[in-house]
Amino acid sequence: MKMMCDVSENRLTHLKSLYPEVEGEMDYHHMLNGVGLDAVIIATSVKSHYPLAKASLLSGKHTFIEKPMAASSGECEELIEIARKQGLVLMVGHTFLYSPAVRKIKEIVQRGDIGEIRYICARRLNLGLFQKDINVAWDLAPHDISIILHIMDTEVATINCKGSAHITPGVEDVTAMWLNFSGNRSAIIHSSWLDPRKIREMTIVGSKQMIFYDDVSQLEKVRVFDVRVERPPHYDTFAEFNYAYHYGDVHVPYIQHEEPLKTECQHFLDCINRGTTPLTDGKQGLEVVRMLEASSQSLERAGASVNLTDRGSWQQLDAANTGTSPAHYNCRNRKEEGLRAMPVGSGD
Repeated sequence: MKMMCDVSENRLTHLKSLYPEVEGEMDYHHMLNGVGLDAVIIATSVKSHYPLAKASLLSGKHTFIEKPMAASSGECEELIEIARKQGLVLMVGHTFLYSPAVRKIKEIVQRGDIGEIRYICARRLNLGLFQKDINVAWDLAPHDISIILHIMDTEVATINCKGSAHITPGVEDVTAMWLNFSGNRSAIIHSSWLDPRKIREMTIVGSKQMIFYDDVSQLEKVRVFDVRVERPPHYDTFAEFNYAYHYGDVHVPYIQHEEPLKTECQHFLDCINRGTTPLTDGKQGLEVVRMLEASSQSLERAGASVNLTDRGSWQQLDAANTGTSPAHYNCRNRKEEGLRAMPVGSGD
């Protein structure tokens, strides 16, 4: 059986007109207790992720949660523990890790083609959609954080974040986040709801080559630049000191077109059927939420550095970062075959 749930009767009626083969229900808990479902997909506002996911897991359902996983790391840890005790698959919707472009970038980096990563710069900008209970970092940065952690394959040491609230008081609509890694490596994430164009770009700068990733581009999402700069290893006087610039070709790797959301959903089903751990499991979701919590604390401290190696000192944050308004659920249909699954809520 396939079902969708929404507290809005009008929204549910509209969705049923689009997907007449899918049953509809307005009572989430009635659905959990009264229907034989194997899996639940939760795509609602962030503040409702934890209670909905907890209810789903406790009722014995494999659970998929859209990003970010929850409103706090404590909530994430509890969900991970419940899933472990219940023997259930818990997966988080970091969709871009399932995109062919990001998979190609990971492959290029792992081969060592670009050398040692020096820094990554990400820009995710557009006009809206404005949120009232989370800032732009919590809304947009999870995508970039998950990609960067996937590419770097190591933990963040410190984080700094500054931002401004221009439209809704107390809710930053523009933020700049700086992630510091070991080995003098870093990543910059610029997020905004106040830009005229939709921009989804990331630059990965290596010691040998550089990668430019443009998710908005239809044809050339990934370009590899054979460019670099080197400093001379030995020189006697400052006059002899000259940087060596290398300018080579630009390579556009072939990327087979696949729908990331479809790949992600199929991965969820495969993990359930095979009893395997998802690429974006609860631990991955927890790590991203930890980054967001640290960014919120840095914002409160006017951009001061937050040390993530001492996690216990920054996990208690102002409740205003997660909001207290009643949960609102919208539906997003996700087609799944072979299992009875119920999608709940709306996506990004």
